[in-house]
Amino acid sequence: MTTLIKPPKSFWVIAVLALLWNLIGVSQFFMATFMLDSMVANLPEVQADMYRSIPLWYTISFAITVFSGLLGGITMLLRKKITIALFGISLLAVLVAQGYWILGTDVMEVMGTSTVIMPLIVIVISIFLYFYNKGAAKNGWFK
Repeated sequence: MTTLIKPPKSFWVIAVLALLWNLIGVSQFFMATFMLDSMVANLPEVQADMYRSIPLWYTISFAITVFSGLLGGITMLLRKKITIALFGISLLAVLVAQGYWILGTDVMEVMGTSTVIMPLIVIVISIFLYFYNKGAAKNGWFK
């Protein structure tokens, strides 16, 4: 039987930020999925076409990313060990979705190289959340 150790205040700050980050991701998913036409209405046609041509499997990967991340944020606040698996699933889906966006589309040609900054930030945050929570479990902060 493991002893539950009280996490530091930084854990709670990171947990709240993880939840907020993933709530933003969920809102982005709903906008990109259900409000695509209004989202791309004012974009140049080449950019709008790129968004409209995103395959279904990308959208599914995006959904897995944000919803497993959201559940990860919630379970992190509840200090549950399943947090690690949820952030692991989110990380894998992030690598698929963002990898496709960066390498499988013409996004850099169409919108410039600066457009890969946010996908790279998403990847880095996903990696951080996964490994931070693995460390939290090793430190005994999870039930």
